[in-house]
Amino acid sequence: MSLIHRTKMFMDNNISTRNRMLAQKVIKGLESRNMTGYYAETKEDALKQALELIPKGSSIGWGGSVSIAEIGLKDAVCNGDYTVYNRDTCATPEEKRETELKIFGSDYFLCSSNAITEDGILVNIDGNSNRVAAIAYGPLHVVMIVGMNKVAADFDNALSRARNIAAPINAQRFPLDTPCKKTGACANCKSRDSICCEFLVTRYSRHAGRIHVILVNEELGY
Repeated sequence: MSLIHRTKMFMDNNISTRNRMLAQKVIKGLESRNMTGYYAETKEDALKQALELIPKGSSIGWGGSVSIAEIGLKDAVCNGDYTVYNRDTCATPEEKRETELKIFGSDYFLCSSNAITEDGILVNIDGNSNRVAAIAYGPLHVVMIVGMNKVAADFDNALSRARNIAAPINAQRFPLDTPCKKTGACANCKSRDSICCEFLVTRYSRHAGRIHVILVNEELGY
């Protein structure tokens, strides 16, 4: 084993150890805000935890999320005993809107968060706004898959992460004409294609047991 490889393994172990400890702080912060937090060491553990939260026969939908796909959650529910409202297979804008309205009334909404503070505040930015709408209200339950790479020290850092890291990277996924798509940096634009139309800050959940956040000791999503 080379010195470089040994050094990387040592650094990775340090990051994992720090993440385990930090996750407990975030979970306590979530609990203080009437949300429920969980810790998963791996993507496989996160998938198992998520499926344990969702009863068979539940109706399920999601917004745009790389994280839920990365842990295999999307495939698992599509192949499981659930009623799935799959916006990804819609053929027309009209069909997609109809599906998203069904998702709004579903039992479970699956997503991630653009950022989360160490004391449990969720920060999300959206273009179409169906995702932030469903996080705020609608589905009976929200299950979030959040990699520890998305944890920020405080609200200002969380907002900065959402705008300056998550948004410019997510812009690369779509055929958009925005400054961040071309430069990789937020320009605080008012482009017609802006994916930063709505900002949602979830500092407290009025409904106990509605929002479940699974923190994963891996780098997931953007």
